[in-house]
Amino acid sequence: MACMKLGSKTDSFQRQGQAWFCTTGLPSDVTVEVGDMSFHLHKFPLLSKSGLLEKLIEEKSDHSEGCVIELHDVPGGAKAFELVVKFCYGVKLELTASNVVYLRCAAEHLQMTEDIVEGNLISQTETFLNQVVLRSWKDSLKALQTCDDLLPHAENLHIVRKCIESLAVKACTDPNLFGWPMMEHGIMQSPGGSVLWNGISTGARPRQCRSDWWYEDVSSLSLPMYKRLISVMESRGIRREIIAGSLTYFAKRYLPGLNRRHSPGTVALTAAPSEEEQRHLLEEIDSLLPHQKGVASTKVLFGLLRTAMILRASPSCISNLEKRIGMQLDQATLEDLLLPNFSYSMETLYNVDCVQRILEHFLVMDQATGGASPGLADEQLTGSPSLTPITTVAKLIDGYLAEVAPDINLKLPKFQSLAAAVPDYARPLDDGLYRAIDIYLKAHPWFTESEREQLCRLMDCQKLSLEACTHAAQNERLPLRVVVQVLFFEQLQLRTSIAGCLLVSDNLDGSRPLRSGLAGSSEGGGWATAVRENQVLKVGMDHMRMRVSELEKECSSMRQEIEKLGRARSGWGGVPRKFGFKIKSQMCSAQEGSVSEQQKTGSGKIEKLQARLTKHKKQLSTDM
Repeated sequence: MACMKLGSKTDSFQRQGQAWFCTTGLPSDVTVEVGDMSFHLHKFPLLSKSGLLEKLIEEKSDHSEGCVIELHDVPGGAKAFELVVKFCYGVKLELTASNVVYLRCAAEHLQMTEDIVEGNLISQTETFLNQVVLRSWKDSLKALQTCDDLLPHAENLHIVRKCIESLAVKACTDPNLFGWPMMEHGIMQSPGGSVLWNGISTGARPRQCRSDWWYEDVSSLSLPMYKRLISVMESRGIRREIIAGSLTYFAKRYLPGLNRRHSPGTVALTAAPSEEEQRHLLEEIDSLLPHQKGVASTKVLFGLLRTAMILRASPSCISNLEKRIGMQLDQATLEDLLLPNFSYSMETLYNVDCVQRILEHFLVMDQATGGASPGLADEQLTGSPSLTPITTVAKLIDGYLAEVAPDINLKLPKFQSLAAAVPDYARPLDDGLYRAIDIYLKAHPWFTESEREQLCRLMDCQKLSLEACTHAAQNERLPLRVVVQVLFFEQLQLRTSIAGCLLVSDNLDGSRPLRSGLAGSSEGGGWATAVRENQVLKVGMDHMRMRVSELEKECSSMRQEIEKLGRARSGWGGVPRKFGFKIKSQMCSAQEGSVSEQQKTGSGKIEKLQARLTKHKKQLSTDM
């Protein structure tokens, strides 16, 4: 830290309790009280340097009880006045960045101008500030930190503005160009890159500074000073990403909640502020963050949102953070979306409503910026760049639905609303949505058949992969209608594939010209492709035969069970062993009626299933 020496006399002051005494041998003729400290001094050294003290001493000279002056409003209090007194007596004194602002403000208050004596304290401190302190990054920062204790005096003397301008200029300039403030060896280098000292290579390498070199230093400022510094930097055109990085560093330092989900050791935490101070800081950080997409990482924004919910920040702050996240939701991860529910009035484990609001903001921004639209649905399998963000978000939301589906308190309308919010064209495949629906049905086994069918309407059976179709066809949790639809569309795809294979075979035989898509391939390659497709189709049809056979066996088994129930109506002794529950020996007529109705209903379902199986067999034979 740079310093400037004033005065030449040895220190002749001694402190005794709450009083200072000058030990020059002359008796004290004036007492100055500053706060709870008393200074027993002499009139001449004071009035020869201070216009205010000269005036006050003259007013008190007529009092017989002695000259006692009260200066309780001097900037910096007793500590600053002690330094002023030493300057008045010519005692050795060092001006530093830590005390120059105190002395400058106190000298202005005491009217220590050049009109009284040349080289007075105002001119000395002003020269040191402008020529030494403001030229150094660390000294400017230290001087600005001391201004917090001297407001509004430092503001009126433009010291705050000068320090902030000095820091902003240095932060906006590449420090590697000038070798400050971090490079300690100067800028002279040898051709090999090592540092030169008096023309001799020292072997040391100059340190290269990154654009974030000043983050830690400015984070030690108070929030009002930090806000003003950031505003001046923005006005000077510093990149928004750098501003956002500094704000993130500042937030991590004073908001402990942000560091719980990040790797420790990145930011040194200070003493945690109170909850009210953290809430105020978070709202200020939100107001200072640039609104452009991508300037702050999505993980940091989710951390700020999570912290805002914990601290119960203002609704406008939470809404702004949700909009910021919505602008770049395609950059989020599943872990980011798992926001715990901090409200006592809500039953779900995760905040599903917040995720839906974020998704709605993303969809609005995607449409506004010319993103995907239903008209581009035919391009979704071709890797269209315009569909990349929204397909990423659709996959992310499907994964989130699968994570929250096991929550038994998650109501069906809320699950449906979030799943339906994703446009159909955003999902090239519905496998992720099917997985989420299956998990949800498993966690909610009490749903009725109509509720299950309503839930399954969210997915398109035509957009299921072969693996998903195989699983869905054997899934007992799905309604029978959905299983039939899966089998139907799978058979339809199989028929289309067979027709395409036959068309390729005809083209290879020369009966038809080759399609443009196959024109560039050789005859040997096209025949090999057709053979492979035929083999795949043959395997698919074998699977279809096996599935139909399994359904026939299941239908036959159900009929045998119903016939056994019909024979056992007169004697119910074997039923408890079959189904694992006890039934009384005597049954009322109402119970018998319900059994016969169930038998009729079961028979009707089996007849319908047999009719569908017969239809599938006919279609299969036709395809063959």
